[in-house]
Amino acid sequence: MKSSGAQAPGELNSRGDDKTTQAHWEDAWSTPPRMRLPPPWNLSIRNAKRLLKKHVRPDARFLEIGCAPGKMLAWVASALGAQVAGIDASEKGIGHARNLFAMLRIPADLRQEDIRSHTLPRASFDVVYSCGLVEHFTDPAPLVRIHVELVKPGGKTLIAIPNYSGWWGAPHRWLDPEVLEWHNCDIMSPAALQALAPRDLVGTTRAYRAGRLSLSHVVPTRVIPAPISRLIHALGDCVGLLQPRDVPLLAPMLVLEMTRR
Repeated sequence: MKSSGAQAPGELNSRGDDKTTQAHWEDAWSTPPRMRLPPPWNLSIRNAKRLLKKHVRPDARFLEIGCAPGKMLAWVASALGAQVAGIDASEKGIGHARNLFAMLRIPADLRQEDIRSHTLPRASFDVVYSCGLVEHFTDPAPLVRIHVELVKPGGKTLIAIPNYSGWWGAPHRWLDPEVLEWHNCDIMSPAALQALAPRDLVGTTRAYRAGRLSLSHVVPTRVIPAPISRLIHALGDCVGLLQPRDVPLLAPMLVLEMTRR
């Protein structure tokens, strides 16, 4: 997922409720990514695709909050046929997204804005999605509410975060605890995540563990040599590819799914 280590989205600034700074994310996007759609063999990407395929229909209006560098958003447009929009606070991150969409010749509404002071039309999207965003805030409830406010009545909000609870967070606690300081681990359970739903705006809501085994956010890449890190990622992806279905104990992400009243 995008939220692992320095690969998390740049939809943050230096307000007091952020667990990171804007400079952190500008640095994260300082190296341009490969200008292509997300690779099909990456398990964290496949998990996100599997989630979105269930909810995004052709011609649906789809918004990704924290969209940098735009690869998943471009895949939703090209593979699922949605009309897409994306917002990200990082100048470098949204620049990468604009370059990618221009190269692929895919139309999109891409905005460099903080989601807490955005200019997007409210109640205008069929699906609003973020991955690896709200856990970077001390109080994510206002962010969750903004997600829902942007959805049409009957539309769907999908918020995915990494699962750093239990054994998933152990490698970082042992080797690189600073990474966990960037994340609000208190919301990393289905019950805690579901408690963030704005009850006055949503009808049905559920939170659940999801995804096949992926070690993309487990390996402390800042302290483990790159060749070893890549090997561990590959081994984890091989196991995940063999999984016939999601197993909650092995699920690397948590999802909050809400339907707007």
